[in-house]
Amino acid sequence: MKVKTQEETTKEIVEYFKTYIFENHISASLNRNCKLKNYNINPIVVKYLSKILENAYTPIGVAKALYYPRVLGTSINTSFGTRIQNMFVDLKIAEGSLINGMDIEFLDKIDNRRKWCQLKSGPNTINSEDVKPLIKKFTNTINLARTNKAFKNINNTDFIVGVLYGELDELSMHYKVIDKSHPVIIGKEFWHRITGFPNFYDGLVENLQILIENIDTQNLINKGVEKLAKEIENSQLFNFKEP
Repeated sequence: MKVKTQEETTKEIVEYFKTYIFENHISASLNRNCKLKNYNINPIVVKYLSKILENAYTPIGVAKALYYPRVLGTSINTSFGTRIQNMFVDLKIAEGSLINGMDIEFLDKIDNRRKWCQLKSGPNTINSEDVKPLIKKFTNTINLARTNKAFKNINNTDFIVGVLYGELDELSMHYKVIDKSHPVIIGKEFWHRITGFPNFYDGLVENLQILIENIDTQNLINKGVEKLAKEIENSQLFNFKEP
């Protein structure tokens, strides 16, 4: 099989981001997230947030209170993690792991050992209560794997947490606890290990920036809010008449 160059791999990843993350998010923002039925509404909180956003309880205020956190937070953050995991497999940068609890596995291009990896987005994306369960999961997985002759030579350091972006000194204390028993590989080093290119991360960030600057997002938020506000205005769930 032909080995891809750094430029080819970067181009494929950027195109994947464009199609499966950014364009999907824009489509959801103008369709699914504009439909009132897709929201669980707290009538007290939404009225309060409308007052903060518009200084009044109005359809547009309620729409903003529902739409902003969904489109600018939950929607993109949820899809990002799932899509990135799929991306590594779809582009044959890694394989989907057959070991329970691991997201992907790949041949480490630095030490030439096979790695089983749980992916995380950034340097602060784990809570304190998740640390012990994650370490326990790794330990149980390793012990189980060692009962299989095919995995008899595995080490603790072959089971890693791969953090997609950030710098080593940005890792939270929770990740540093995990790193004492299982390597937490972040940002530039992670992308080097998985692609084999030392400066891959920097080039990828630069090319994604160019892509983002050229995406047409004009009036995206306003269009979405206005569509949702029309549904809200006609819904029996709300009463905007003066008391």
